[in-house]
Amino acid sequence: MENENKELELSERQLTILDAIIRNYLATGEPVGSRTISKYTDLNLSSATIRNEMSDLEEMGYIVQPHTSAGRIPSDKGYRLYVDHLIETNDKKEKELSDMKELVIENTEKMEQVLKQAAKVLANNTNYATLVSAPDVNHNKVKFIQLSQVDDHQLIVVIVMEGNIVKNQIVTLDEPLSNEALLKLNMLLNTSLNGTSLEQINLGVIARLKEQAGIHSGLVARVLDAVAATIQVDEDDMEIYTSGATNFFKYPELSDKTKATELISAFEEKQELVDLVKDRMADGENTGVQVYIGDELPIATMKDCSVVTATYELGDGMHGTIGIVGPKRMDYENVVNSLKTLKTELDQVFKKNS
Repeated sequence: MENENKELELSERQLTILDAIIRNYLATGEPVGSRTISKYTDLNLSSATIRNEMSDLEEMGYIVQPHTSAGRIPSDKGYRLYVDHLIETNDKKEKELSDMKELVIENTEKMEQVLKQAAKVLANNTNYATLVSAPDVNHNKVKFIQLSQVDDHQLIVVIVMEGNIVKNQIVTLDEPLSNEALLKLNMLLNTSLNGTSLEQINLGVIARLKEQAGIHSGLVARVLDAVAATIQVDEDDMEIYTSGATNFFKYPELSDKTKATELISAFEEKQELVDLVKDRMADGENTGVQVYIGDELPIATMKDCSVVTATYELGDGMHGTIGIVGPKRMDYENVVNSLKTLKTELDQVFKKNS
């Protein structure tokens, strides 16, 4: 209702002028004056009439006047109205990221590689900074376990989970294993654990496996510890893949030495990004594209930025976040369409490979 009331307080003419100011500022990065608007729209209004409307828009908080210019630029409130009501998101007009489609079709063996490359391709396509979080796998299920002997004292445990998440753990051996014993342990573990989640690997399951393993019960216990350590991920250790942080320098309003340093530091250290993703994922109902503008962001260093996020699904309630970070005058329409395309491709890939 609040957004509807905001829109109702503007006339069609004011909405058209606000739209023209925002689109012009997105394209040029320069404050927009009444003469520019008179040329930019087909309203056939005088500059004086447009100035009066711009004064009203400024009084209502949709645009602001920089101290050094006679023109106006959008405020956070203006961007919010634009994002909520003025972007055309007709599915038929969504851009097709051909290199993204090729990426997710041809490289699905390891989820980490797909997500790292997805962040890079998204940064290249939008010219903004990007982040992709690895999915929450605490509720994921075991798809396959492979034990392989490295030498007489070490065993490598390869754990493949749904969504083609592959993890490796090294387990110590008390004594070398014969090929026959290794084969039997592989069969025992896969027969018992395939399709199970961490919550389902309870004390009863562990006791039964140790009993069936006989003299190798101690080794099975260490393997199960390795599986548990792989599946259970601390939220503070969430993996975030980033790309395009140097794109901040392309935008004058973000390239100030202090601002740029803080933004790039946030992308390198990643803890603030982890907090942002956790806040985003905590709101489970917002599974579509979400836009956070300026002061709506919980990160102080990003108050001059906008962040657009989407959630991709891995199945069984597991999901991750894709995000694009740029100036408040970012090309929202392109960003939203790019995120929708990537989200759809990732959803299809992980669904196909789970």
